[in-house]
Amino acid sequence: MLLPGLLKVSDEILINVSPMETRVAVIENGVAQDVHIERTVGKTMVGNIYVGKVVRVLPGMEAAFVDFGSDRNGFLHVSDLAGSDQSGSEDIADVLREGQKLLVQVAKDPLGNKGARLTAQLSISSRYLVFMPEGEHIGVSQKITDAEERNRLQGLLRGALSQDESAARGSYILRTVADGVGLDEILADLRFLTRVWHAVNQQSRETSRPQLLHQDLSLAFRAIRDLVAPGIERIRIDSRETFAALQPFCQEYVPEAAHLLELYAGDHPLFDLHGVEEDLRVALSPRVDLASGGYLIIDQTEAMTTIDVNTGSFVGRRKLEDTLFKTNLEAATVLARQLRLRNLGGIIIIDFIDMQDAAHRQQVHMTLASALASDPVRTHITGVSELGLVEMTRKRSRESLEHLLCEGCPHCQGRGVLKTPETVCLEIYREIVRDSRVSDNDGLQILAARRSVSLCGRSGTICWQNPEFPGGTYL
Repeated sequence: MLLPGLLKVSDEILINVSPMETRVAVIENGVAQDVHIERTVGKTMVGNIYVGKVVRVLPGMEAAFVDFGSDRNGFLHVSDLAGSDQSGSEDIADVLREGQKLLVQVAKDPLGNKGARLTAQLSISSRYLVFMPEGEHIGVSQKITDAEERNRLQGLLRGALSQDESAARGSYILRTVADGVGLDEILADLRFLTRVWHAVNQQSRETSRPQLLHQDLSLAFRAIRDLVAPGIERIRIDSRETFAALQPFCQEYVPEAAHLLELYAGDHPLFDLHGVEEDLRVALSPRVDLASGGYLIIDQTEAMTTIDVNTGSFVGRRKLEDTLFKTNLEAATVLARQLRLRNLGGIIIIDFIDMQDAAHRQQVHMTLASALASDPVRTHITGVSELGLVEMTRKRSRESLEHLLCEGCPHCQGRGVLKTPETVCLEIYREIVRDSRVSDNDGLQILAARRSVSLCGRSGTICWQNPEFPGGTYL
């Protein structure tokens, strides 16, 4: 219930389309919580199904490399084989052989020098269902917690499968958005998944070389399928063509979202609404300022992500312990949002400011857990370690924002720091001395960036006198 004088801020989805990329922002309580980006070049392969060929089996790693038609072979672990018990206890050499044909699906896009992560446990998603060819299990999303609703949905799906004898046979999972839907919606999704699976099977029988069989929807359509939740009040799209294409898609597959579509023709760019562009700028910076005056330092590395909480200019009004407690409480909420915006995954270590009061430490831990509860990506938090650190993991679902939008610095080799101009100048000086001792040169020309070489105060030059050069040479 809202307090008098307060207006509810609507939740919405913003879809920004340009010829080069599509961006989707999920707005909750007036601020961006999730941002998805898909570029025309380097489009994600996650969810795509391919005919693959095993090119190398590695018993020592219980894995295989599979050619699936990409420029780099994909990696398939034994635990991701169809029918695997997930323990990886099988001997992969007994299951796969070089040259063998099999259907694979991309689970993770290539990252850095690593090829795509593949799985042979195929799945195809629709609005309300996920279909898997293996087994005959019917499951329900764990986020649907009401036991009566879970039983009702399972009964609906069983009834739909018995009613439609042509439906694809396998396992099904009812997704979170299926909460409250009826038989007609379930039947429509069953027919869609059946058509897709039969097409994949047909194409796979007709080819023996690695190639794409099924490609997931583009980002704008996936956003309608996957991100529209009961709280969403409108979906703004700034492309007339995309808006026109989404209308029939919604009518057929997501009818409850059809009335939410809205063509945006405002004077300001769509992502300027709710400050999404500014949020993206902050999400690419290691420093995140807190409203109180404190700040976070977020350092993303290949091994893990570390988050350091600092009081900054916040001095509080009472004693030090209260100042530290309030800073940590604010940081817990802000960093949970930053994890979603930046799409950080893997191991995450949070260094909150040390607190002496055990009740304060417990409250900060509970605040962090509560802030992460709305995260659609699975997270796990441990208690405070002996060193006062909070350790957590967040499932890697897609590339982080930094990996997607940035690249390593060619000068600092990814270290994030550059040598000072003085250091560069001295290195150049030593190289000149080294060269002068082995070469008979009257002078040398130095090409360097203006900022890097400025010891003499004359931009872009170095002034020095070397006794090994008669008369002195100024460069």
